[in-house]
Amino acid sequence: MGVRVASYNVRKALGIDRRRSPERILSVINEIDADVVLLQEADHRLGPRRTALPRSLIERETDYAVADFARNDVSLGWHGNAILVRRGLPITATEHFDLPGLEPRGAVMVGVGELHVVGTHLGLIRRWRQLQMSAILEHLGDRVETCLIGGDFNEWSRRAGFEPWIDDLTLVTPGPSYHSARPIGTLDRFAHGARIEVSQTGIVRHGAALRASDHLPVWCEAHGVEIAPG
Repeated sequence: MGVRVASYNVRKALGIDRRRSPERILSVINEIDADVVLLQEADHRLGPRRTALPRSLIERETDYAVADFARNDVSLGWHGNAILVRRGLPITATEHFDLPGLEPRGAVMVGVGELHVVGTHLGLIRRWRQLQMSAILEHLGDRVETCLIGGDFNEWSRRAGFEPWIDDLTLVTPGPSYHSARPIGTLDRFAHGARIEVSQTGIVRHGAALRASDHLPVWCEAHGVEIAPG
């Protein structure tokens, strides 16, 4: 049985039409129908980092549970990274990964059955991105083989920039996802360990996704490990 994992930089629910609409973001997420959804920019950057996607709205409008990463009462995630898991799937672990950088960056991991899913938003400078990639591998340790990493990797090159992952991970690029008005950048991607296979990938290029954020959501179908119902 495959697991559909999506990644979506929601830009704090601010659309390219300058409307801030968490309801619209959640309608896009519902349409993807993923088992696990990795979110970037889910919280505001300033002050207490209030969530842009209220928990009560997620509970009411979706079939997802919010993985427990927030370190206060107002955020959805950590460093803007959050993970939604379909209700009924077993969350076996949650973990924060500290990442190096000139600007605050981090990654979050959720265990879903035997699969270790990591969500991250890497830095703007390649040197720091590569240090962050190495740090993610170090945090994963012997879980690398069963990992699926997804997020906004912020790498414009289609080939270069992922050298720290070459020996341990396979890079998956669904296609151009940024800017949503005219997608040319393949910023949103996945990478997976040796025990994981990816059979399909996709980008949502229609409907509300064209306006809800400056990124289009991407997804992949992963196989190779057991995801048992809770």
